[in-house]
This record gives sequence, C-alpha cells and structure tokens, in this order.
Amino acid sequence: MLARFIVRAVFAALGLWLAAKVVPGVRVDDTGTLIVAAVLLGVVNALVRPVVVILTLPLTIVTLGLFLLVVNAAMIGLVAMLLGGFSVAGLGPGILAAIVTGVVSWIGNMIVREPERG
Repeated sequence: MLARFIVRAVFAALGLWLAAKVVPGVRVDDTGTLIVAAVLLGVVNALVRPVVVILTLPLTIVTLGLFLLVVNAAMIGLVAMLLGGFSVAGLGPGILAAIVTGVVSWIGNMIVREPERG
C-alpha cells in the first residue's frame, strides 16, 4: 500500500514537473518543493477530492463529466495555496496542469499496474 502511494507520488511529481515546463502560469521552485507538492496532491486527492466530487455531482452530470477538470484544477490550486514555492496563476493554467498531470499519472499507472487475475 505504501509502495503504491510512493509510485503514484512519483508519477504525480513527473506530471507536475512537466506541467511547470509546458503550461504558462505553473511554477515550481525546486525539486524538494516538487516532491512535497506531489505527496500533498496525493493526500488532497485522497481526502478532499471525494467530498468535492460528491458535492458537485449534479454539475458534473449536467456537464457530462467535464466539470471534473475544474475539480482537479481546484485540487492542484489547493496544493499551491498550501505550499510555498508552487504556484498556479488561475483556473486556465490549473485545468491545463490537471490535464498534464492526469495524463502522466495515467500513463504511469498503465506501466506499473499489476496484471489482472483471471
């Protein structure tokens, strides 16, 4: 369980690093901040995101799931608010950072996932 969290945090860190490189308005000061941001994002996604997803479920249904991009951007924004050295300059960069981080995390999970038992 801890190893799985660490692997997810590594891929989140890679996603945040890539987002900081390609998305204008996303900034990470150093590697230590990047690692802390990735771990904090994992904690926020585990504790806060489920509550926000449930509270915004009607809006998510009406927008056919697209509002989840805003929820993911809000989670990245929350991490940026809590952590000095990591900043996101608004909703647009937050959504783009959420997309980049999500794609990198998805690819990482596809690479290291356990084979299905049949």
